[in-house]
Amino acid sequence: MSEKTKKINVGGVPIGGGARITVQSMTNTKTENVAETVSQIKRLKAAGCDIVRVAVPETEAAKAISEIKEQIDLPVVADIHFEYRLALLAVERGADKIRINPGNIGGDDRVKAVADACRARSVPIRIGVNGGSLEKDILNRHGGVTPEAMVESARRHIALLERCGFYDICVSIKASSVPLTVAAYRLMAESCDYPLHLGVTEAGSEYMGVIKSAAGIGALLLDGIGDTIRVSLTADPEAEVRAGIAILKVLGLRRGGVEIISCPTCGRTEIDLISLAGEIEKRLSGCSKDITVAVMGCAVNGPGEASHADFGIAGGRDKGLIFSRGQIIKSAPFDRLADELMELIDRD
Repeated sequence: MSEKTKKINVGGVPIGGGARITVQSMTNTKTENVAETVSQIKRLKAAGCDIVRVAVPETEAAKAISEIKEQIDLPVVADIHFEYRLALLAVERGADKIRINPGNIGGDDRVKAVADACRARSVPIRIGVNGGSLEKDILNRHGGVTPEAMVESARRHIALLERCGFYDICVSIKASSVPLTVAAYRLMAESCDYPLHLGVTEAGSEYMGVIKSAAGIGALLLDGIGDTIRVSLTADPEAEVRAGIAILKVLGLRRGGVEIISCPTCGRTEIDLISLAGEIEKRLSGCSKDITVAVMGCAVNGPGEASHADFGIAGGRDKGLIFSRGQIIKSAPFDRLADELMELIDRD
């Protein structure tokens, strides 16, 4: 959430200029299959998604945007590669933002045509630079994919749009390497006042992808760099949204909903803490209360150490204590702990 960047508006959602950091995802349906795409977008909205991107590889996908937007209430970003006419059609059909690489859609006249269309409808453009697809001359000059090469590519694309008098821009410079991604964004942030879209591209499966994204996105956000994020996973897009929101919450950049803390198991643990923590997490997944819930394994890591929690459990031998804000409320057998905790939270 950088106050140093310009603010752009994506279908009523602000990005940059100190606005709340937004979470994005991308559908994996065929965009022209309107029913499936709308259904997935609604699930993403329910998961907490702020902005959704759809693939536009052909004319039918671009045409579908207007019908999709009639049925949803999230801003839609059209993802365009190579074919500038698809960008023009997507804008005409109501896309709220266009994601392109200005350098790969043809000559300056084509870039100007897209910029003019976007300006006429107040549609921002995201310049998306990926480490795996940099221009050959830049790769040769820098001896490969480096932070400097990625930033030079981004600046080249920015310059193309600026020559067209277009400044409603957001920038991403992603790589699959976390250190490379972080270094590139840090370098870009030194001299760029356009809002930055953060992410680690091709991060992998849900397990490793979340780890890589948390490391890369988290490091940058702690530096005060970044205005919107997308966690890229080879997984259900809803998992991307949940991970993005979780990253913002643990960094203290977003409030709301339940935060669960639990201690690691050790030889002092007298209850099945792993299954208990999993059950509590599942039962609280739909809770909208802004609370912290602790699931602790023994008296050592109990009401005292978790006294900041709004509610919690501290395990004992086949039973446990229910506590709230450092005060013990009652004890209960293991098979009643989850129920007793949920009843206390519901009453609060």
